[in-house]
Amino acid sequence: MSEPLQSLSVHHLAVVVRDLERAEAFYAGVLGLPVVRRWTDEAGAPRSMWLELGGGAFLAVERAAAAGPTRADDAPGWHCVALGIGPSEREAWRRRLAEAGVAIERESAYSMYARDPEGNLIALSHYPHAQVEAG
Repeated sequence: MSEPLQSLSVHHLAVVVRDLERAEAFYAGVLGLPVVRRWTDEAGAPRSMWLELGGGAFLAVERAAAAGPTRADDAPGWHCVALGIGPSEREAWRRRLAEAGVAIERESAYSMYARDPEGNLIALSHYPHAQVEAG
């Protein structure tokens, strides 16, 4: 193989939604992701927005051209987007989601799973304290 390449990192994630306003209320309002850029279509209508994820990465939320079928959770393809939280923030995030009327669908030892308004699975995830402290 040729010379080693730079390590890969996440540049951006993209999700297609039917309702940009509801998506913004969730991603910017509930999750607190700052909107850093907005895009319009040729007619001037909102087409997409970019929300900052940290570390230079962003989430592109794109308006769907037409309503299409939803994908089953166990279908091939991306399963969920896991956003990082601190272990000590878990209970605060639980309260914040509850206050916004967002149900936690299930939990594991290190993740809480909820749905965005479009039904996409979102996880708020952390490593255990011991693993974080070990580096």
